[in-house]
Amino acid sequence: MNSIGRVAPGVANPVETGARSELNQRQEQIIALVRERGFVAIEALAEHFDVTPQTIRRDINQLCELGLLRRYHGGAGLPSSVENLAYQTRQVLHQEEKARIARVLAAEIPDNASLFINIGTTTEEVAKALVDHNGLRVITNNLNVANILAGKPDFEVIVTGGVVRSRDRGIVGEASIDIIQQFKVDFGIIGISGIDDDGTLLDFDYREVRAAQAIIKNSRQVFLATDHTKFGRNAMVRLGHVDEIDALFTDRVPPQAMTDILAAAEVELHVAPS
Repeated sequence: MNSIGRVAPGVANPVETGARSELNQRQEQIIALVRERGFVAIEALAEHFDVTPQTIRRDINQLCELGLLRRYHGGAGLPSSVENLAYQTRQVLHQEEKARIARVLAAEIPDNASLFINIGTTTEEVAKALVDHNGLRVITNNLNVANILAGKPDFEVIVTGGVVRSRDRGIVGEASIDIIQQFKVDFGIIGISGIDDDGTLLDFDYREVRAAQAIIKNSRQVFLATDHTKFGRNAMVRLGHVDEIDALFTDRVPPQAMTDILAAAEVELHVAPS
């Protein structure tokens, strides 16, 4: 059964352009149009929104600086499918939404449970939301998650081996996968870079994907935490499909086609209230 909490329309999204600001409704709609069409011209956008081309250029410049779009001559297209946004940008991008998602997910985790938590800014928010739990046993390939949870005396935190990426303190490599495969836990908590329209789970780093696949394989239940911007977002590495997870936690009701896919796969949908 789907558990859906309605999100109030027009919820603002925190971003960073030197200082924190918010995407306005027009900018959100520009992103949606680009995802739908692949490319949009500045003149067409100006006519669509009944604003000047200069206004659209400013919008596109800001969205490109955030890595949400890619600038082309005369318009804008989809961002790169081979390179993710910088970690510092992802930390603040939709941070409020990620925190709300994390609280809803954490409420589904009982005390004295065993968990995998993988790499990602949303899963780091989940770790923060779990601090008030008791007796958790956590295996993670994310040093930021380990740092958040290691201060609890009644928690046991196991960090996988492997290579530490300086940009986000994620741990990747065969040694990390080997350690994950030594456990069978109650809950696997994973993040994702993109979810294709057919339900395919996508990411940018094949090494990170292999660790996430090991988490899925060795968890009794798999919880996917993702904000609404990941629906329809492109990335080049296939992780799996939504039918491999048990529950999806997000901040807005997904597009109808996606809710149909989730329902057909009997994946619980949890939408964090605003």
